[in-house]
Amino acid sequence: MVSAAKVCGAANESPSVKRLCLHVADKDFSFKAGQWIDFFIPGVSVVGGFSICSSPRLLEQERMIELAVKYANHPPALWIHNQCTLDSEVAVRVGGEFFFDPQPADASRNLVLIAGGVGINPLLSILRHTADLHRERAHRGSGYEMGTTKLFYSAQNTSELLFKKNILDLVNEFPEKIACSLHVTKQTAQISAELKPYVTEGRITEKEIRDHISQETLFYICGPPPMTDFFSKQLENSHVPKEHICFEKWW
Repeated sequence: MVSAAKVCGAANESPSVKRLCLHVADKDFSFKAGQWIDFFIPGVSVVGGFSICSSPRLLEQERMIELAVKYANHPPALWIHNQCTLDSEVAVRVGGEFFFDPQPADASRNLVLIAGGVGINPLLSILRHTADLHRERAHRGSGYEMGTTKLFYSAQNTSELLFKKNILDLVNEFPEKIACSLHVTKQTAQISAELKPYVTEGRITEKEIRDHISQETLFYICGPPPMTDFFSKQLENSHVPKEHICFEKWW
């Protein structure tokens, strides 16, 4: 199903990534945390494919979704960075089998989210969804009982760690339930005092991931293909069931 959408906000999330907010009035349009959209632009023959980084709750409440698009020579990305304006009209269609959508009666699960670069997008959607599930249970006393969530997120430097403030806000809101480990591989500038407790210089290690293996834990991985292959293989070698390892490769 293709739905009309209108650009209602745009901002630079990092030197190379633009955040886009879309208003989707169509009440039949919905998505699960982690899914992507086909992105149709009038006058551009190539269809874009971008993961949604907002939570399903934002769409339910405000009819909005958010994307974060890295600059590239791909025509849809070029259009977003160079031509897109407020009120630009586009169309969107949801797709993808990479999502976290627990039902109220499902068994409680812990999540480990492993992100590289702009691979944070679908994992941020999942992270935000887990926060909404915690809020719903605290407010109503019912609903899905979410376990803990640990985000491992790697980028070249802290300016390319997208959504830092949003992530740390969730960690501070749910200190017993949500944690993060941010990694930078080519940092040259000094790391700010606010970020320092959460940042490690160097890649995410297999030991860090292995320490979180349990029967109740699901692993979601999204990043450059070599990173995705490495961690999915390591988890399989550590006897994590294949159905507990979800990964998305899209570049």
